[in-house]
Amino acid sequence: MPEAPRTRFGIMTAPMQVDYHDILRVWREADAIAEIEHAWLFDHLMPIGGDPLGPAYEGWTLLSALAAQTQRLRLGLLVTSNRFRPPAHLAKIAATVDVVSGGRLDFGIGAGSRPNHPIARREYEAHGLPFHDFAHSVGSLAEACTVIRRLWTEDEPFDFHGTYVDVTGAFGNPKPVQRPYPPIMIGGRSAPVLRVVAEHADIWNIPGGDIDDVTRRSALLDRYCAEIGRDPATITRSIHLSVSYDRPSATREAIAGATAAGFTHIVLGLPSPYPPNVARWVAEQLLR
Repeated sequence: MPEAPRTRFGIMTAPMQVDYHDILRVWREADAIAEIEHAWLFDHLMPIGGDPLGPAYEGWTLLSALAAQTQRLRLGLLVTSNRFRPPAHLAKIAATVDVVSGGRLDFGIGAGSRPNHPIARREYEAHGLPFHDFAHSVGSLAEACTVIRRLWTEDEPFDFHGTYVDVTGAFGNPKPVQRPYPPIMIGGRSAPVLRVVAEHADIWNIPGGDIDDVTRRSALLDRYCAEIGRDPATITRSIHLSVSYDRPSATREAIAGATAAGFTHIVLGLPSPYPPNVARWVAEQLLR
């Protein structure tokens, strides 16, 4: 009988309303703690909480800097907005980070914010980025995953003329360190995104909250996998849970509920400001 997958814990530090050195401190602390195996940033160009004019660091640039200053943690963005960067450009960025990290990248990607999320939507208008409807964002996500994977694995230039993505003579060099390519994590909870997850993802991430709803979404993903002949067990289930420094018992209960529901990849979102030795606190108060 196959051995049950081990639960792997990580942290998430949203790179807004904080200083670069605050995040670097936390990641360096976590890098030295074996119980914390992965670390994450988000991908927003402006704050989505707190002072709307406060600092927000560009996710991939910051991730590369942190990759160069850590040794062990797997790392990624939870998750990249596919709306921000053309997929061939994104594949090049991600391959670079995988090389810088020595092969520690988990490639997180999603369809991008929904049109009815005005706080997140403003960053598109502020940066001159198009904001298409949700059907467009999901369709372009599926094609982006195909093109990115091909750029990471194919040894000759290729053309791809899809509905949303169009490239001619596309070629990626250097390739990522990881073979055949970095694990692809797709984040989202809607049925259309879950269909893309079933086809393209190695890891599926969903924001925590209502564990009953999360469980139903996981079952729906199982069904979509069955429809295309994929073993649903080949997709790792990942969940983001918010940490309470004042009520660690509530966070421990949320972790227990998520693991009971089959989630073996737990991302613990750390609110800022970060207390001293916060990574050690996570290990001692939440993981032991």
